[in-house]
Amino acid sequence: MREIVRCEKVCRRFGDVSAVRALDMCLAAREVLALVGLNGAGKTTLMRLMLGMVRPDAGHIDVLGVPMGRGVDWGQVGHLVETPFGYPELTVRENLRAAALLHGVPADRVESAVDVVVQRWCVQGYEQRRFGTLSLGNRQRVGLAGALVHAPRLLVLDEPTNALDPSGVVLLRELVIQAAADGAGVLVSSHHLDEVARIADRIAVMHDGRIVGHLDPRGAELERAFFAMVHEAEEASRRGRVDS
Repeated sequence: MREIVRCEKVCRRFGDVSAVRALDMCLAAREVLALVGLNGAGKTTLMRLMLGMVRPDAGHIDVLGVPMGRGVDWGQVGHLVETPFGYPELTVRENLRAAALLHGVPADRVESAVDVVVQRWCVQGYEQRRFGTLSLGNRQRVGLAGALVHAPRLLVLDEPTNALDPSGVVLLRELVIQAAADGAGVLVSSHHLDEVARIADRIAVMHDGRIVGHLDPRGAELERAFFAMVHEAEEASRRGRVDS
């Protein structure tokens, strides 16, 4: 499979805290990789590193076959990390139009691209409302629509089900699977193992800044396996601290 992202020995510290430690990871085209871990495991920091929002202290990251810092085509990347972004004074449609233009959609195709995501995310009822007046759940829908409006080759989603109602969760599931089927590599983080197991080809477990193992999405008792893996990683880390 063609690689969309490769991380090799990536490290990132914030003061005395090592958020990401000598981490190796790859994501292929047409793959949905779920990233799971406890709070503080480093998931969001890893996503921000992959998106060029922060720089690694050490290691190497390739995005779409290009080393970070050497001209990555960010127009082929879509993301929603932490909170949905939107200009509060602009309408939903104006925000989606801006997202399409900023990601390089040709001007003569912008309206049709916006029409597609408006329909897919079922936001027709409030597409003329200002983003700042929307509920958190509807902002999340618009943020996800903006991440997909340009049909990205890399899609990075951090806790994308936040604030979504059940219909939104089902819709997100369908659109993530479709994005991968269309050729994108998708990285999605979540605390909900049962949800990501429905869409993921692989589940990577992150703990204390490292990928400590993988889970089979089709496996039984995923939560038990997850906590056992985290516990084993914590014990190994504790033994290492004692030995040193």
